[in-house]
Amino acid sequence: MTLAARLAPHLPARFVTTATDLLYPRFEPELRRLTDFCPPYGTAVDIGGWYGPWTRRLSRRADRVVTIEPVPHLARGLRATTPPNVEVLQAAATDHAGRATLWLPADGRGDRGVSSLVRRREVHDTALDVPCLPVDELALTEVTLLKIDVDGSELAVLHGAERTLRRFGPALFIELELRIQPLSPVLGLLTSLGYTGWVLPERDWVPLASFDLASHQQHTAHVAEHGLLRRSLAPNRRRYVNSVLFLPEGRTPGDAGDPGTPGDPGDGHGHRTR
Repeated sequence: MTLAARLAPHLPARFVTTATDLLYPRFEPELRRLTDFCPPYGTAVDIGGWYGPWTRRLSRRADRVVTIEPVPHLARGLRATTPPNVEVLQAAATDHAGRATLWLPADGRGDRGVSSLVRRREVHDTALDVPCLPVDELALTEVTLLKIDVDGSELAVLHGAERTLRRFGPALFIELELRIQPLSPVLGLLTSLGYTGWVLPERDWVPLASFDLASHQQHTAHVAEHGLLRRSLAPNRRRYVNSVLFLPEGRTPGDAGDPGTPGDPGDGHGHRTR
């Protein structure tokens, strides 16, 4: 267990929230670039809310945020620390409604952010029965973004959201890790739906087609074992790219419909693509 996961249950919720919001954009710099792919209106969906760094940042960008988080105490924490335009659903997003088995580490809490409907025996030891639902059943309107961090069940989430994707063509920000699941099923499905991928290995967005994500992850897999604090604060840290931005064909990062805004406040970046 990482240091952050050990400390979080013993700290005041507001402290954890503030620390997460400060550190996470360093851990996942794409969060500082929301204006590149999230329009300033509509509904954003945060699937796998954890402690809420994406949810709270999205709430300042979208008209409405729907956050889906299956771990009960994390969902309660999100409800207590998010603004009124956020709706938190304590459930697991997948391709069917009903109940599902959520797998957690041995401590049974989910603070590490690695809970999943897909069991990894080297990580998961505790089973929790949770409600589950497809995104399509939420009947959302004007969906502009789906952020998906589900540690292995990405394909099921996407199958459960196909009608939403076909109707609204939202941007998709998906955590994909070769060490958890093969990349090709998700990439194949999104190609068939007319999406192209982009990654942010340094300062500029790069087409996924010209970036060998599998090779990159194989060579930087050791970085993935480091926790939030170490990966956020270590000087000259090497980046482990494990998230891909998917946009409908013809769109590029920076086409989010917010002309004249160079980036989220304080991020120091413009809309650079190549």
